[in-house]
Amino acid sequence: MREREDEWTGLMRSAISGDSTAYHRLLKAVTPVLRAAARRGLTRAGQPVDQSEDIVQDILLAVHLKRHTWDVSAPFAPWLFAIARNKLIDALRRRGRRVFVNIDDFAEVLPGEAPVETASAGEVAAQLQSLPARQRDVLQSIAVESASIKDTAAKLAMSEGAVRVALHRGLTSLTAKLPEQ
Repeated sequence: MREREDEWTGLMRSAISGDSTAYHRLLKAVTPVLRAAARRGLTRAGQPVDQSEDIVQDILLAVHLKRHTWDVSAPFAPWLFAIARNKLIDALRRRGRRVFVNIDDFAEVLPGEAPVETASAGEVAAQLQSLPARQRDVLQSIAVESASIKDTAAKLAMSEGAVRVALHRGLTSLTAKLPEQ
């Protein structure tokens, strides 16, 4: 481990001095290590590792853009891993707190929603007949036939405001008449 870090430090010093071959060798040497570190970090955070290549590219780009800030008298690895840690944190923040679980694995275990008890169709129809004609016609058009307020207004020769009032009054009246569930 120490030999590798010393090698990286020597390569970075040469790269800073203008040796492009040393820079290429350095990037080629650190990439697999960064890739493994990114995968480990994503796994520890409970995230899928599909983002690891993007993180590695962000790290390499940051190293390239900030290489002038590295102190040539200091070891290279701590500087590199500080950048790697920050880029991983940035990626996790961008991604947000998401946990991915394949729901197919739990399909048989998850309980379905309990059915909501509602009034029977006959009971609703009977209560609908007890409403004034305008309210009944508006409710029939909007709730049963799925017509819009505008279409209902045109069909019943009413203003849209009058349709809204009749709809509200009809629903309020029906709600009061139907037993609570």
